Amino acid sequence: MAYLNHKRYSALHFKGPGTDLLVGLADDHLWAGGATRAKNGVVCNPNIPTEEVFTTPHKDRIEGYVHSTKPLSYLGSLLEGIEMRFEKGRVVEARAKSGADVLNRLLQTDEGARSLGEVALVPHSSPIAQSGLLFYNTLFDENAASHIALGQAYSECIQGGGQLIPEELAAKGANSSLIHIDWMIGSEEIDVDGITASGQAEPLMRRGEWV
Repeated sequence: MAYLNHKRYSALHFKGPGTDLLVGLADDHLWAGGATRAKNGVVCNPNIPTEEVFTTPHKDRIEGYVHSTKPLSYLGSLLEGIEMRFEKGRVVEARAKSGADVLNRLLQTDEGARSLGEVALVPHSSPIAQSGLLFYNTLFDENAASHIALGQAYSECIQGGGQLIPEELAAKGANSSLIHIDWMIGSEEIDVDGITASGQAEPLMRRGEWV
């Protein structure tokens, strides 16, 4: 997390079978992990287990196509084989081998439902991934693979985000929506590069593991 905050990448590039996705990162973005500081000042970890580090994408700077690597359990429906294509930050094509009707309803929730509110990196060697189990609960399942989330961004992943009004957050690239739906795009076949402000690609993950 500290390394990523130091590097200040402008984008992440995910590449592998069925995926070639460039996720621009919000201006003044911050990387976070599972731990957070409660209002009484105590640091707690409300999401256990946790394997992810995550930040806020730029809602207008997402390009390419992506394929899900694990099923998404959502309100009793199982969405498998999700495929999406993004242009200028928005989903312009979406399909799924199962649960396509549920996926399409999610994308029609509001204007922000077709962009991303989170991008997270998780190593393939995480215990949740190695268990081979689908827990049918996103708080567990998201710890099995790198993932993205359709919908609402986290203001805490923007520097000073807690003091910014919605218009100021949007100006930095943070998405706004009624939904926040995580789905997994990482695997042992996915590579991830960090893209510097000058456009140079630096390896972050190879075959699903940190470099």
